[in-house]
Amino acid sequence: MRKIDLRGKHALVLGVANQRSLAWAIGDALGEAGCKLAFTYQGERLQKNVNKLAQKYPGSPVMACDVTSEEQVDGVFARVEKDFKKLDILVHSIAFARQEDLKGDYRDTTLEGWRTALEISAFSLVHLTNRAVELMPREGGSILALTYLASQKVVPNYNVMGSAKAALEHAVRQLAAELGPEKIRVNAISAGPVPTLSARGISGFTGMASHHAKAAPLGRNVSPQEVGDAGLFLCSPMASGITGEILFVDAGYNIMGV
Repeated sequence: MRKIDLRGKHALVLGVANQRSLAWAIGDALGEAGCKLAFTYQGERLQKNVNKLAQKYPGSPVMACDVTSEEQVDGVFARVEKDFKKLDILVHSIAFARQEDLKGDYRDTTLEGWRTALEISAFSLVHLTNRAVELMPREGGSILALTYLASQKVVPNYNVMGSAKAALEHAVRQLAAELGPEKIRVNAISAGPVPTLSARGISGFTGMASHHAKAAPLGRNVSPQEVGDAGLFLCSPMASGITGEILFVDAGYNIMGV
């Protein structure tokens, strides 16, 4: 079997929270393949977690990044340019909606709640991609986002985040079309329910995960490592002919009707 070798490549992994986060699963898979890594987190309470994880790959920069702060975004890309000189891979694992907008009736979503969810969860991909492209070499690069089935189907208590994921998926296709001539590929993974820090903030998540495991063709949920392996594939030369795609890593749940 052909082995994925990413030695000499550099990746910026945005949105790591802890060892259960999908951002870490993907970053860890990239690191195991020899890729140099830089990580970001949001909020001081997560800094200790991410610093500890990054120790597995000595020399990996760890930076705070609130995507609503242009100053912090500037700082992240300045550090990446200083330390790496170039950027081959961008992993976008950033999503947020106010807690009050993840329960109750969707029609009660406020304009402020809509703006917050769409800005942080979807527009940030556009903005960060624009910055990353400046550092990507002539031979191109790979950009990877994380989405969820609620972009297409109704999921209880996902509410405005479903709208944000739909916008994110459109952005993936639009960016893929525009950046193709520059040999930059843009894809997303739609993962099944994984008990990450953000997922546990969704009311009824445990029941959702249980239903998913029963209905999925494989009869189970997926692991963070499986999502990480899929991310490694999409970011590697083995996926050189793939762009603008949403890859489901959900034990087949998305194919089921009844």
